[in-house]
Amino acid sequence: MTTAPGPETIRVNGGRAFQGSVALPGDKSISHRALLLAALAEGTSTIAGLSDGDDVRRTSEAVRALGAEVEEGDEATVIQGGRSRLHSPSGPIDLGNSGTGMRLLLGVVAGLPVTANLTGDASLRGRPMDRVAEPLGRMGAHISGQGSRCLPPVEIIGGKLHGIEYTPPMASAQVKSAVLLAGLSAEGETVVHEPVPTRGHTEEMLAQMGADITVSNSGSGRTIRIRRSDLSPTTVSVPGDPSQAAYWIVAGVVVPGSVVTVVEIHLGAERTGFLDVLKRMGGDVTVDQQVTGLGSITSRTSSLTGTVVHADEIPSLDEVPILAVAAAMATGQSRFIDVGELRVKESDRLSGTVDLVNAFGGTAWTEGDDLVISGGQGLQPGIVDARGDHRMAMAAAIAGAACPSPTDVTTIIGWETVKTSYPRFHQDFEALVAAK
Repeated sequence: MTTAPGPETIRVNGGRAFQGSVALPGDKSISHRALLLAALAEGTSTIAGLSDGDDVRRTSEAVRALGAEVEEGDEATVIQGGRSRLHSPSGPIDLGNSGTGMRLLLGVVAGLPVTANLTGDASLRGRPMDRVAEPLGRMGAHISGQGSRCLPPVEIIGGKLHGIEYTPPMASAQVKSAVLLAGLSAEGETVVHEPVPTRGHTEEMLAQMGADITVSNSGSGRTIRIRRSDLSPTTVSVPGDPSQAAYWIVAGVVVPGSVVTVVEIHLGAERTGFLDVLKRMGGDVTVDQQVTGLGSITSRTSSLTGTVVHADEIPSLDEVPILAVAAAMATGQSRFIDVGELRVKESDRLSGTVDLVNAFGGTAWTEGDDLVISGGQGLQPGIVDARGDHRMAMAAAIAGAACPSPTDVTTIIGWETVKTSYPRFHQDFEALVAAK
């Protein structure tokens, strides 16, 4: 992987196996929530292992702008929080590319007697906030954005809230979390019904910090109830990010001669559905769980067969682009069912994933909200525009590495977007292909 002339362009050579182990950045989802909840808790919280990506840095700056004290050290970040410290920021809060940061922050601010203006980069300004503005508005917050979908910049006036009973129309941990965070400050009980369980970091951390919250299974879904609560400060050690692990695990499976181990990864049930998909395809993937919810994952080169993937197997859909690379290498057809939500990620990831597979000589198309990939032809080097989307860029890098010959050179334009979530991806890539 080398830099090329021009703005943040990377070139990737094929024909090199991945071998060795890698420790990943702290989980991005947990990092966002740890910072926001520490800002609300009265006292001193300590967070070790925060993600070093720009998305999480923006959330750290946001809680500082609201009045929390944030001290970043070599080993941990220390936050002095408490509702009494929090106030309206002196200017707009810029969340960069972070949709998670913006949606969760809306939930936090909704319950505070403050006014805030939230904005972001060009990509974030195209992402709809109506999905959180609607339930937060029902609770009593005043939120205004651009157009019918409430695009950023968004102004929110928080304050007196009342609880609601809410069923999100899509599987979304961000929407659920925004409502629960607002429910911390609401009169009465706030209830969220999830037809499909999504990552449970918010409710788990709220319980650990003393919130009056209960979680129960409801059919194939989950119901979460929260009452007005004060939070106690906490100490958090953030594990490695499984969504980032997916790139190396797929690399181990699809690049000939590879054996890759990712260590100290969060293994929560809602975060590892992509492993089940790879195993079903024939991937040689083993999980070593050292303690509950934490362990290492090893993958080895495998012959893959196409499969059918339902959206509720990977509720966030974060791993679809890299799974599409595996599907392109598999024999037969793969179908990702009901993944239309990909259209409103950092980019239109549904059309982007189609373009990604086709750029490498594969065959992919959409049928309504389904993504279909006809695999088995192998990959050829391509030219890919990341379109401001970190997951598309990293998936393209693994696809480039899976091309058979060292003379196969893939060009990825817009590589700078990787800094939002995994700034050292380039270095880890080179370390793994050199570890022989």
